[in-house]
Amino acid sequence: MRSFPCERELQCGAAHPVVKRLQRDIGKMLRFVFRNFPLTQAHPYALVAAEAAEAAALQGKFWQMHDYIYEHQDELEPDILPMWAQEIGLELEAFGAAIKQGKVIERIKEDRASGIRSGVNGTPCFFINESRYDGDADYEPLKAALEEQITNRKI
Repeated sequence: MRSFPCERELQCGAAHPVVKRLQRDIGKMLRFVFRNFPLTQAHPYALVAAEAAEAAALQGKFWQMHDYIYEHQDELEPDILPMWAQEIGLELEAFGAAIKQGKVIERIKEDRASGIRSGVNGTPCFFINESRYDGDADYEPLKAALEEQITNRKI
């Protein structure tokens, strides 16, 4: 399953725990891939959040930063990101340099372009295998769609 993030707090706040629960319940049968799709008009800190996650990825901690951002999104602002980076064990100088030097912005642009090519026009947006999932983003409907793919051995 592939997901593009949501910058509208209520939807993001609701989608993140659903995905985490699916990951726990389905386990290794689920491969979750995340792509950046910052909607800066809807959320002023969407791009800096994406940059922080990608800068963490350069130190092998993308998922830790990703989860931390989503779990604390009501506190999100640019000035707090170095503190969060420190909390997850990142080397702060390298983290800051990756953002300041633009090392991560190309990755974010590539993810966004990929989303546009795939037909993403809002977030969150899920794909199961190569098909866009347009159903409800709640746990039960998503789990049913994933289990159908597993049953048909398409995952």
